[in-house]
Amino acid sequence: MAMLGCRLIGLDEPTRHDQIKKLIVYVEMDRCTADAVAHVTGVKLGRRSLKFMDYGIMAATFVNLETGAAYRVISTEEARSLASSYAPEIGQKYPQQLEAYKRMPDSVLFRVQQVRIAVPDEDLPGPTRYKATCSRCGQVVRDRREVIEDGRTLCRPCTDDAYYRDGREITWPDMNWKPNGSPTTAANGDQIEKRSSNAGEQCSSE
Repeated sequence: MAMLGCRLIGLDEPTRHDQIKKLIVYVEMDRCTADAVAHVTGVKLGRRSLKFMDYGIMAATFVNLETGAAYRVISTEEARSLASSYAPEIGQKYPQQLEAYKRMPDSVLFRVQQVRIAVPDEDLPGPTRYKATCSRCGQVVRDRREVIEDGRTLCRPCTDDAYYRDGREITWPDMNWKPNGSPTTAANGDQIEKRSSNAGEQCSSE
């Protein structure tokens, strides 16, 4: 899927430095396909070149940011049932499927759609372009992910649309640890090794 998608948009070596900057991939399912696409192409969530769309479909769309070319590649359900025809000498189900997929032409494995995608500025790779501050809790929200309710700017956790409920701030003793030039002695007599002073540094690109 990944190799076909990249060929379609004219990127034959997507992990190469000059090509990876041109590539964005939208994956539509958080299963093994997403990992395979990321591994082959080099796209990453942290690089903002990998986008997750929770559609529950084994598909991915490959976008060339330079040319605007975009193709959606969808795995066919028929390929699985045809495995015995392409690798009849293998009796076990999963080894048979793996070998059959290597032998199948792209036209059997996938359906392809040419699509149009207008990637907004706030979704592009690179430094943060937009920041807003939640009027309720003061949290900084990046990349236009804030929510406007009744004229107020809110972070999503301050709305009724957060993925969690009943958030409660907590602290613990080690949370306030500071390097002091000598190891700290724990209550049981064991010595705690000095910790790296940069362990909590934020991403420099922010």
